[in-house]
Amino acid sequence: MGGRGGNRVVSGRPQVVRCPAKINLVLRVLGRRPDGYHELDTVFQAIDLWDRVSIEPADALTLECDDPRLPVDGRNLVLRAARLLRESHGDRFHAGRIVLRKAIPVEAGLGGGSSDAAGVLVACNRFWSLGLDRAALAELGARLGADVPFFLTGGTARGRGRGDRIEALPFLGERWVVLGCPPFGISTAEVFRRVSSRLTASGIGVSVPHLSALKWPEDKDLGPLGNDLEPVVYEGWPELRGFRDAVLESGSDAALLSGSGSAVFGVFSESATARRAADGLSSRFAGWCVLATRFVREGVRTESPPDAAEGPGGEA
Repeated sequence: MGGRGGNRVVSGRPQVVRCPAKINLVLRVLGRRPDGYHELDTVFQAIDLWDRVSIEPADALTLECDDPRLPVDGRNLVLRAARLLRESHGDRFHAGRIVLRKAIPVEAGLGGGSSDAAGVLVACNRFWSLGLDRAALAELGARLGADVPFFLTGGTARGRGRGDRIEALPFLGERWVVLGCPPFGISTAEVFRRVSSRLTASGIGVSVPHLSALKWPEDKDLGPLGNDLEPVVYEGWPELRGFRDAVLESGSDAALLSGSGSAVFGVFSESATARRAADGLSSRFAGWCVLATRFVREGVRTESPPDAAEGPGGEA
């Protein structure tokens, strides 16, 4: 540990973490909370689509990203997460060069920003040798975004409150997903603004059953899948409904919008069927990113940083 110009720089061994995307298998909007957020009951599922976050020694705390659409200043949730951890549990001299490599589409309802924030909490906690457990990191994460605590758990999990009160559920097993992301994103704030006007006008929040006893069926049937945001989103962006219908026609067991969109997914029980469907949908939906992926049991995972001999991609 050392510094320049009399400044002490506190850092450790470089860290690399992988940050998964998620889909929402269930999303119920139960009404407006006194704090202005919406009361949610949701089932998250982590999927095999990953961003990469690394941190290495530097004289200041900085962020670099390979997606030019994303800011690298305090507007980015990754840098905000690192600063929050440093201010809450660290040392003002804690520093590091954070590098974010994106694979998860933005504004797609896949939780990429929240997952990256969870990842940098894990990476910085190890890099700065703070010794915090996942529960402490989740408490910090909830201050950054409602989805952040889920990514510290991963797998299949229920989220209540704003979606930040996490309860692990039994993993649903080997299921395949065809994911469709259109060439545009959707603002979560805009979707919930439209939902709020409907809740106020028609009281649909009252009619939505509270999933207070939600337990996944023993046979892990996909019947409970549903998303209360679909009517609002499909009304504003009807092409998303078109993709959902096409996924169902391609043989999926179920299909729906993920979160507030714009991603739409179908769940398949067979890998080969999912891959055929993805190939066919790619040709039908020009400009869309269509891929086949799968459920995973984990959330943010740590990896050994690659050394010069290994080259990129060394696994822990």
